[in-house]
Amino acid sequence: MKARLQVLGSLAAGVVAPMALYYALRAAGLSHPTALLVSSLLPAAQAVVSLVRGRRPDRLGLFMTTMMLVGVAVSVLVHDTRFLLAKDGWFMAVAAVWFLVSARGDRPLAFVFTRFLLEGRVGPGRESWDVLWERLPAFRRVWRTATVIYGVGMLADAAVRVVIAYTLPVDAVPGISAAQYVVWLLLMQVVMNLYLVPAGLFNRHSPLYAGLSRT
Repeated sequence: MKARLQVLGSLAAGVVAPMALYYALRAAGLSHPTALLVSSLLPAAQAVVSLVRGRRPDRLGLFMTTMMLVGVAVSVLVHDTRFLLAKDGWFMAVAAVWFLVSARGDRPLAFVFTRFLLEGRVGPGRESWDVLWERLPAFRRVWRTATVIYGVGMLADAAVRVVIAYTLPVDAVPGISAAQYVVWLLLMQVVMNLYLVPAGLFNRHSPLYAGLSRT
């Protein structure tokens, strides 16, 4: 429950609050680029605070913080409104490539990202995911495949964001973009469950865990 609340809090701080601030600034008469720049500072500031408070920031946290800070830099240096609206799409594409590349690495990113939500809730004895990873080739295969699924989903999301940024009215884009994050997360949750449930991840008696000692 705590991990899920953290995810919801991050979503509110990184998506809802910047969108609300953007529209408040536009209502106050600020220009599109200025409103986009100021609203982009919120998630960047939140990411920096989280990074400073964390004892051992993981690579996902470092990556997201870096991307947000780069986003602020782009907002400061670039004054093309459409490009600023599309930057979330470009960054999502970069993240997608990072996911896909990690699928062949030591710990694919779907494993890293999902671990804090599910570790201790799956497996016959609720084993550490380090144990499951080391001892079960099928478990490793599940998370490599899940990482590819995430990567492909992120690429699709990125493409839609860029198209929306360059085709819809400027003031409509931030709201649609924020809603798209929620829709994308829900769709990915459905897609991942359609894969992970038949794969046996949540069934302690699944053949997925057959390699573990029953003693």
